[in-house]
Amino acid sequence: MNRRFLTLLLAVFLCAQPDTGAAGSIAEVQRFAGLALACVHQEYPNKIAHVMTGDHDVAPPRELTPVFYGCFDWHSSVHGHWLLVRLLRLYPDAEFADAATAALEKSFVAEKVALEVRYVTHVKRDSFERPYGVAWLLQLTAELREWEDPRAKRWLAVLEPLESALVEKTRDWLEKLAYPIRIGEHAQTAFAFGLFLDWAKVSGRNDFFTLVERRSRDFYLEDRNCPLAYEPGGQDFLSPCLAEADLMRRIITAAEYSAWLSGFMPEIPVSGGSDWLPLAVVTDPTDGKLAHLDGLNISRAWMLEGIASGLLAQDPRKSALLEAAGVHRQSGLASVTGEHYEGGHWLGSFATYLQTSRGYENEP
Repeated sequence: MNRRFLTLLLAVFLCAQPDTGAAGSIAEVQRFAGLALACVHQEYPNKIAHVMTGDHDVAPPRELTPVFYGCFDWHSSVHGHWLLVRLLRLYPDAEFADAATAALEKSFVAEKVALEVRYVTHVKRDSFERPYGVAWLLQLTAELREWEDPRAKRWLAVLEPLESALVEKTRDWLEKLAYPIRIGEHAQTAFAFGLFLDWAKVSGRNDFFTLVERRSRDFYLEDRNCPLAYEPGGQDFLSPCLAEADLMRRIITAAEYSAWLSGFMPEIPVSGGSDWLPLAVVTDPTDGKLAHLDGLNISRAWMLEGIASGLLAQDPRKSALLEAAGVHRQSGLASVTGEHYEGGHWLGSFATYLQTSRGYENEP
C-alpha cells in the first residue's frame, strides 16, 4: 500500500467519512451482503432486455440467463454476485460468509454459464448489456483473479467462457465506436472504460488495455470545460463529467492529469468546501428511475476520491474534492436501506464499491 493511497485514506477518514470508517463496520457490510443475498436468486420482479427472433425465444429469466437472472435485471445480478465475492474476500469469517459461499456455488455452475454464453453470442444480441453489464462482469472476474482462494480459482474457471465471449464482442464494438456516449445511465462509456482498464491490468490483457486506452484518448483527451452545471439529469446514477475525470487519471501521469483536469473541470475550487457540487435529491425512492439519484451520490463519492488519488500530493484541489466526496458519501450511504426493492436490488453494490475503495486500491 503506497504513501499516496494512505494519505488519501487518512484525509477521507478525517474530513469526509461517516462514523463507520473507510471500509465500513461489520454491521454495515453484513447489511450490504444481506441485500445481495436477498436478490441474486429472486427472479421477480424482473426487467429483461431480450431480443426475440421467434416464439421459441419466449422463456422466463431463469431459463434465458440461468446464472444472472435475479436482482431485477442482468447487470444488477452480476454486480450483486460481485458484491458477495468482494465481501467474502475481505471478510472471510463474517456471519454472512457461509450463505455467500452457498449462493455463489449455486450460481457458478458450468452448465448454467454455457447457457449464458449461448445467450450473449446470439447474432441478434450483439449489444446485450453493452457496456455497463459487461463492465461489471469483468469486475467480477477481476475480483476472482485477485483472490488467492481455491473457491475463487474454481469459480473463475467456470466463468471464463462468458468472460472471453464478452471481451471479444466488446473488442469489436470498441473498434467501430465513432463517438463517446456521454449520458448518466447504463450506456455511458467513461465509467465502463474505467472498469475495462482495471480488468485488463488484473488479467494481464495488455492488448485490451491498449485498445481501451487508445479509445479513451480518442474520445476524451481533448475535452475541455465539462458542463458540470448541467448535472444531474433526472435519472442519472453516473456523472458524465466525474466519470470521465475518474477514467483519465488511469491512463496519464499525475502531472499530465493535473493540467488536463484544470482544463476539463476548472470549477473545482482550491480553497476547499463541498458546495461547488450540490447533492442530488431523490423525491420518490419507490420510483426506480428517480431512485437512480441515490446511486449517483454514491458513485460521485468514489469518483471524487478517485480523481483526488490521481493528483499530485500537493495539489490544492484535493481538499474540495474530498470534502464533496464526504458529503456525497454520507447522503448516498444513508439511502442504502433495502426498504424499497427499487433501490435495494442494486445500491448495496455501489455502496460496497465505495466503502471498500475498489476503484483505486490497486494503483502503483
